[in-house]
Amino acid sequence: MKANQTRVLLVDDDPDLLRLLGLRLAAVGYEVESVSSGVAALSRVSVFRPHVVVADLRMEDMDGLALFDALHEQYPTLPVILMTAHGTISDAVNATQRGVFGFLSKPIDKTELISLVSEATRIGLSNTAVGDFSDWRRLILTQSTLMEELLNQAQRIAQSKASVFISGESGTGKELLARAIHAASTRSEGPFVAVNCSAIPENLFESELFGHRKGAFTGATRDHKGLFRAADGGTLFLDEIGDMPKSFQAKLLRTLQEMKVRPVGATEDEPVDVRIISATHTDLDKAMAEGGFREDLYYRLNVVTLCLPPLSKRPEDIPLLATAFLRELAEVYEERVKGFSPEALEALVSFEWPGNVRQLQNVVEQCVALSSTPLIPLTLVQRALRDEPSSFLSLQEARDQFERNYLIRLLQMTNGNVTQAAKLAKRNRTEFYRLLNRHGMIPSLFKTSQDVSS
Repeated sequence: MKANQTRVLLVDDDPDLLRLLGLRLAAVGYEVESVSSGVAALSRVSVFRPHVVVADLRMEDMDGLALFDALHEQYPTLPVILMTAHGTISDAVNATQRGVFGFLSKPIDKTELISLVSEATRIGLSNTAVGDFSDWRRLILTQSTLMEELLNQAQRIAQSKASVFISGESGTGKELLARAIHAASTRSEGPFVAVNCSAIPENLFESELFGHRKGAFTGATRDHKGLFRAADGGTLFLDEIGDMPKSFQAKLLRTLQEMKVRPVGATEDEPVDVRIISATHTDLDKAMAEGGFREDLYYRLNVVTLCLPPLSKRPEDIPLLATAFLRELAEVYEERVKGFSPEALEALVSFEWPGNVRQLQNVVEQCVALSSTPLIPLTLVQRALRDEPSSFLSLQEARDQFERNYLIRLLQMTNGNVTQAAKLAKRNRTEFYRLLNRHGMIPSLFKTSQDVSS
């Protein structure tokens, strides 16, 4: 099997037709295998890993639609083209509504055959689930060579004890990759604990990660073991590590060096056995240069780096993911939507997806909710893409945006008077100046010309 060649599986009980179609497809560059029954096709598909299946509708034992149903159950995005000498309009409508990609009438026209096979492969309908998927990576759907290489690296890294740093844009699936690494490691039987650093208030970081003793502070009504000890024997995933406050970073570094934690209010350290996987969408090199992130902590966390590519760099995954999301939504929407029209799917593939996989999921759900036909049409996809925001803000980005706009309004209201603005914000002048410096704001620029001259 040639890894870089598009593969077509032909299924027909007519050996002469199989030979003819095989020659036609091979002549234009496809790798072709032929079998004489649906049962044989089911056996062959897991080994040959076809990108497209072309099957006869009328066959003994298992007809083309039965073969499609069996394939669709296991490989939901593998395109199936049916052909028959006895085709009727009702056959074609029935097959299309059930999700069959295309319908050919015998005698098969060479140009029509090649065009339909080309269309199926061009918009990336092949299903990597046809391949050998181990349990450790079952949550990551991909047929991208970029992602396959990344997963190969992840599997090798998983066997070591090294800390792993995952970089990538928001919505690319950093936590899914972290879970896959944990599942492939010798710690897979232990706990996987995930925490979003941007969601923890600064004054609670130490308590959340290291735990606390009852009575250690107001509100500590019972002992709390903390996330490090909750992950003991397993993996702790620190997401959005770039949002961790500078005041806590030295304490985390000490814990990683000694593998001991001291709960708030305790007098002795407690040993922990935890593998750290961290991730962020922010530029930590820039954060280190600006003094917002400790360099020694960065190198402690970043023993091995994995870079998740954005969805725009792996468009071949879009049909696979879109169909998977559609199947997940089937129960909610009573399975009335079966798939996307070829034009709709092509529109999805052509989109840039600034919000990555998370944005794609939102678009699919909107299309499923609004669709009145078994196949989602192009117009509905176009509408959903227009309704989508151009990008998704992380929680920290949204906070920064709100804080910046809030400060601008205060300075505008007070004509740049820091004392008055700080009072309105219920902050002391020193803290307020710190906020202004963080956002690069100069109060004098907000004074009116009369105020400046006076």
